[in-house]
Amino acid sequence: MKDNDLPNRLYLDDLRVGQEFTSGEHHLDAEQIIAFATEFDPQPFHLDPEAARDSFFQGLAASGWHTMAITMKLLVKSMPFAQGIIGAGGEISWPRPTRPGDILRAKSRIIAIRPSRSKPDRAMVQTHSLTLNQADEILQDFTANLLVFRKET
Repeated sequence: MKDNDLPNRLYLDDLRVGQEFTSGEHHLDAEQIIAFATEFDPQPFHLDPEAARDSFFQGLAASGWHTMAITMKLLVKSMPFAQGIIGAGGEISWPRPTRPGDILRAKSRIIAIRPSRSKPDRAMVQTHSLTLNQADEILQDFTANLLVFRKET
């Protein structure tokens, strides 16, 4: 099955500035944090609850890259762009640590659409996504430039 045969996929012509998307949830626990850190960010405050207590984070904290990876999964499921979420740069910040027991969800909004001057089949779509926990605290603030295509006719 080709991507453009899938139902409910969004093309450039389906998008508008101000459009919002809300994801499902991801329940995070210490085991996931430690497993990700063991593989990709092996620092004591991500690996060892005892060592993390005496760190800047004062407790076990997920790697920012783990928060981003979870966010990516949430975005893929909540922003069903027809040819996928194709990144072309952006800005990211982590205003507070992601902790075991956090329930993550992403809220996204389209903030700009810039059609390509040289390739009329596509545009750069800028999105702003917040990754929130169960207390509506911002764990990650992410602005992305995404390549989005028109539906083939």
